[in-house]
Amino acid sequence: MFGGQHLRLVLTEGPGDPLAPHPDRGEVLVHERNPGHVRELVRRWFLKESSVYAVKKVAELSPVVGARPNRVDVREIGKWGYCTRDGRLSFSWQLIALPERLREYVVMHELLHLLEFNHSPAFKKRLAAICPDFRAREKELGLIAPYDRLTLQ
Repeated sequence: MFGGQHLRLVLTEGPGDPLAPHPDRGEVLVHERNPGHVRELVRRWFLKESSVYAVKKVAELSPVVGARPNRVDVREIGKWGYCTRDGRLSFSWQLIALPERLREYVVMHELLHLLEFNHSPAFKKRLAAICPDFRAREKELGLIAPYDRLTLQ
């Protein structure tokens, strides 16, 4: 998935960019046959796109939430995001795979942890104020687990 859309990996030979996404056609052309190299190309693509998205979305939503992190990064983690007490927000390299409404929810959720470092009723009240359908988004997000590894069939 990329942006909530399932894309088919098409392994091909010949000249061209090592990885060429074509979401409009529902596919990603990969000019590589070695499965290990394919995994790495996809991981790097997701890492880049997730980084660009996270930095942009945090900047957009910080004024809405009323909190600004000290640092934003994207890394290989087993959950969609987390917040540290020193104000760092970290997001999964796979964040870009989610549909926009779920990506946005993850960013809002982590930004709110800068104000409420827990999942208390106060946290949920603040979350409901900026994201009235947060429970539906949480439920939907709960149905999607980040991959712990990419597999090719």
